Formats: sequence, C-alpha cells, structure tokens
Amino acid sequence: MPDDPHPPDPDAELVERARHGDTRAFDALILRYGDRLYGLVYNMTSHKEDTHDLLQEVFAKAYHSLPKFRGNSSFYTWIYQIAVNMTLNFLKKRKRRTGLSLNDMDSSVQQDPALVDTAHEANPERQSNLHELQKRLNEAMQRLSHSHRTVVTLFDIQGMSHGEIAKILKVSEGTVRSRLHYAHQQLQNYLQDFWDSRY
Repeated sequence: MPDDPHPPDPDAELVERARHGDTRAFDALILRYGDRLYGLVYNMTSHKEDTHDLLQEVFAKAYHSLPKFRGNSSFYTWIYQIAVNMTLNFLKKRKRRTGLSLNDMDSSVQQDPALVDTAHEANPERQSNLHELQKRLNEAMQRLSHSHRTVVTLFDIQGMSHGEIAKILKVSEGTVRSRLHYAHQQLQNYLQDFWDSRY
C-alpha cells in the first residue's frame, strides 16, 4: 500500500482540543515545540530578553489565531511561520530603533549551554577556541541579512529539510537552496580569518 503523501498531523488531536478552549492541550503543544522555537528566535536575535518577550508574543498570537487554523499545513509548520514572521518584523523594528551593533549582543551567548558543546571542558585550550569560535560565528550570523540568517538557522541549527523551510517561508525549494548557498559563502568569508589564525 503506498504511503499517504500527506501523513496525519501528529498534533491534530491537541490542536482540536486547544481550538475548543482546552488550555492544557495548548500547553502541551508549547511544551512540544517551545525549546526548538526558543532556539530559532535566539539564534536570530542573539538576545535572551528579546527571545523571551518574542516567544510570549508568538504563543499568544498562536493561541488567539487557533480558530483560524484550517490544517492546510501541520501545526508545526504553522507555528514556525508565526515565529519566523514575528521575529523578522521585530528585527526590522530593532534595526530602525537602535541600529544594534555587534557589541550589543549578549556577551553570554558563547557560554550558553544550549549553544556550546560542554564535552571539552577538561581541555582549557580547546574550550577557549570553542568559545572564540562561537563568538565569531554569532557575530557572522548577525552580519547576514535577515532572510539569509533565517535559512541558516532553520537548516543548519534546527536541522530542517529544504522542503520544510520552503513551506515555512512560503518560497520555492530552489529559493531556499540559493539563499543557503549564498549564506554559507558569506559565513565562510567572515570566519576565514579565524581559521587562518588558528590552523
């Protein structure tokens, strides 16, 4: 028997309950995707307070918009679309408001256990290199345009497929590939001096 090209949404039952006012069902959905959405927003903003504030807004908007959710995409794709759009809008406003510089980013980002492999703590030199690399990579990510930072975050950090990203961003897979290719080239250029000085 051939596979169903549209497998059932694993969140369908929780979504249906949440749409009918079951807040515990919605909490369960947030628990399921909260960490990944935090990673998405944090990697795009590099700021913990902004990330917490934005996530509250994303969850509030998703909850209030649930009655309009028709199930044309999975809940996972839908809530990611909300998170990406709200984060991109926030970044545009933040840029206009403050002209955020690289110096304004969280200095704690390179120590964040969610972003740094702690397996090398026993080797101080390697740990120092990892922290420096994380800092440089973070700075390089912030230099990318918002659209390029989004695809790198979704593909390289969140581990999504080209197809999933295309659905979330509502663009073709070809567009996703070309943005990724360009973004990877830019990141390599930004990080080249770091590699040259180390190896």
